[in-house]
Amino acid sequence: MAAPAVVLFTAMMVVPLLLLLYLSFTDWDGYSPEPGWVGSANYVRAFGDPEVRHAAFVTIVIAVAGTVGQNVLGLGFAVLLNGSARANAFFRAVLFYPHVISALVIGYLWVAILGPEGAANAVLSTFGAADTPFLSDPTFALASVVAVILWTGFGVNVVLYLAGLQTVPASLIEAARVDGAGRWQTFRAVTVPLIAPVVTLNIVLVLIQLLRTYDLVRALTAGGPAGRTQTMAYLILASSFDRAALGLGAAQAVMLLVVSAAVALLVIGLRRRAEQAALL
Repeated sequence: MAAPAVVLFTAMMVVPLLLLLYLSFTDWDGYSPEPGWVGSANYVRAFGDPEVRHAAFVTIVIAVAGTVGQNVLGLGFAVLLNGSARANAFFRAVLFYPHVISALVIGYLWVAILGPEGAANAVLSTFGAADTPFLSDPTFALASVVAVILWTGFGVNVVLYLAGLQTVPASLIEAARVDGAGRWQTFRAVTVPLIAPVVTLNIVLVLIQLLRTYDLVRALTAGGPAGRTQTMAYLILASSFDRAALGLGAAQAVMLLVVSAAVALLVIGLRRRAEQAALL
């Protein structure tokens, strides 16, 4: 009974991962008939490359800021929309809608808004303000990318948090209020511990997704200006295809995979401790 799932998982996950690991020890350029074995040279080169370090820094900034922002906004809007009113259903659909659209389409949409001739600068000009280079200035580019990521992704968190909030027994909320607890005290002491598994799930899902951010960066800034918004995922594809260094790109991908797995396990472990402490 499990054979079809095992075969599919092996073909789609295990085999590509093993092939990626093998290529990371070669100098294959994607065109040569056979890859040449170079051992750990790609990893040594990647660890010592300033471009890799900067891409890792950008990825960390996006992942941390995006994870915190999406979860705070998601939980906040979920609390506001946690009701049976018809307007709530409408706003839930509106907030979730950006997740349905392709990330590239959203990126190009925001280029039309934040670009030099975009809507944002057109509005600013009506108030006599100078044009702001949201996507081309090193000071604003990364912040603009993070802002678009927050706008794009927090709607999913709203839906997940709403599902968690609706599992909280109303009797516990009423009991806390009878005991004299205010809304904030009730939310902190009753609601948050009960939706802790949803919080953990949201944090892990968002964090892993943002560690491999590529589409939005490609559409918004193409890694610019001067590599200031280049993430690890963007650098991996640039190394593999634009520079015909698939071996080096594979090594960078293995490094990102290991870091993503380690971060996910760390977050899960810390959240489990927090959940257990909250229930004691």
